[in-house]
Amino acid sequence: MDEPRAGRVVSVNVNNGGVPKLPVDEQWVGRLGLADDHHLEPEPSHGGVDQAVCLYSMEAIGRLVAEGHNAFPGAFGENLTLEGIEMESLLGGDRLVIGDGGLEIEMTWNAAPCTKQAQWFSDGRFARISHKTHPNEARWYARVVSEGPVRPGDAVR
Repeated sequence: MDEPRAGRVVSVNVNNGGVPKLPVDEQWVGRLGLADDHHLEPEPSHGGVDQAVCLYSMEAIGRLVAEGHNAFPGAFGENLTLEGIEMESLLGGDRLVIGDGGLEIEMTWNAAPCTKQAQWFSDGRFARISHKTHPNEARWYARVVSEGPVRPGDAVR
């Protein structure tokens, strides 16, 4: 049996559409995502119940920075930047419980990179975070199983 993964929320990120998403102190996460987060492009490319929350890791950001890219929490459009959980270790159907307010999410699929993210790469090659070529630097989408609050510092298990 696999060991449960544990980590923490480093940053909670929202905006009115596009990237970067900016850090906030707290958000309510409902069925369609974070309360103050919006998308410039409607479903099916962004948002909806199966893409309600986008996740990324500080470990992946650290590797990108080491390569000379301008990576930081929210740069790639993620709502939650996590630490302690590698993206490659997640599978569709995995569930994460976040904080102590009842928030639970379920991984759906990897988020494809977008041309709007090219600005953060020293060479413009945004495919650097594609799950097809770099699964440990890819982002994940998740659906909300149980609504609740999220804030930086929350435990993730």
